[in-house]
Amino acid sequence: MVLVAVVAAAALPFLGFAPNRLLSGRPVPLWAAVQGIGGAAVLLSGLILLATPVLRPTRAGLGLTVTAGALLAVSLPWLAGEHAVRLADGASAAARTSFGSGFWVMAAAGLLVAMDAARRMGMGAVGRLAVGGAVAGLVALQLASGHLDALSILKEYANRRDVFADAVLRHAMLVAAALVPTLLVGVPLGVAAHRVPAVGRAVFPVLNVVQTVPSIALFGLLMAPLAALGALLPGWGIGGVGPLPAVIALTLYSLLPIVRNTAVGLDGVPAPVREAARGMGLTPRQIFLRVDLPLALPVFLSGLRITVVQAVGLAAVAALIGAGGLGAIMFQGLFANALDLVLLGAVPVILLAVAADALLSIGIAAATSHIGLLPGRTAS
Repeated sequence: MVLVAVVAAAALPFLGFAPNRLLSGRPVPLWAAVQGIGGAAVLLSGLILLATPVLRPTRAGLGLTVTAGALLAVSLPWLAGEHAVRLADGASAAARTSFGSGFWVMAAAGLLVAMDAARRMGMGAVGRLAVGGAVAGLVALQLASGHLDALSILKEYANRRDVFADAVLRHAMLVAAALVPTLLVGVPLGVAAHRVPAVGRAVFPVLNVVQTVPSIALFGLLMAPLAALGALLPGWGIGGVGPLPAVIALTLYSLLPIVRNTAVGLDGVPAPVREAARGMGLTPRQIFLRVDLPLALPVFLSGLRITVVQAVGLAAVAALIGAGGLGAIMFQGLFANALDLVLLGAVPVILLAVAADALLSIGIAAATSHIGLLPGRTAS
């Protein structure tokens, strides 16, 4: 990752400066932007990271690597904001300063290095989440202070401030609305597949086929029958476009990981444990609630993590059928050939997925620790 960051710093553009949002403009290399506090922080963190391959992998050395990687991820936006202000001096109001590919590669490399070093230090999911939260909090402070306002993505946000919050809320509501029927249907199906193998042999092939259908095709397949149903039931709010087909499609895509992980988690409960519980006089219902469910919980949460992250990403495509959300902003940018408008929709989707993954990882770690299982057994 350190080598990747070095190559990105030397060969890829750090920023892009264009006279307006439609033109690609000229690339701005990192060396041309290195000035002020941001430049000093980037150089310091870069020098520390360059030295990390020759450091002994002690706790102190790994801690220094975590700090340097996090500092790089925080200082790069600060440096970009500083140079964007300098580029804006004397330029027209339509001029745009955008993040270049070098920025994204270096920021990602810094975060990956920090997270890898934190893992090798023995930090659990909570510790790694704290590191990521610290980075996110410091970048959020830069946003709140207005330091990054000269960047193009923030100009796009300023133009769509009124609709952005609604788009985030609609996106989250689509995911939540799909999770409810997924859990209500998927968990009982998983339990049935565990208890009756014939149910699993019938259900899993169908769910596997659903996963192979492209998302746009599935949205399209749902439009005609839902439109016909809406014509038969006027006044019920049923239509071929809007949130309803999006929620149905997201539910169909989300069923496989929930059903499979529920069945696999229950299958993994050791038979001697059930026999011991039965010998203690527990009823089948008590065995299921007090033995099966707690032991299967880590594997189930792994399936839920996959489901939530997948749903957050697929909900963006649902904007094509009028469901709204952050995908609507992304497609507006694609149709207008405005990359920063695409990023304004895509970056929050990524952050939502990462946040959901991190929180559920903590839940998996807590469930695993509670039942005394090794973490490796929950990933199967």
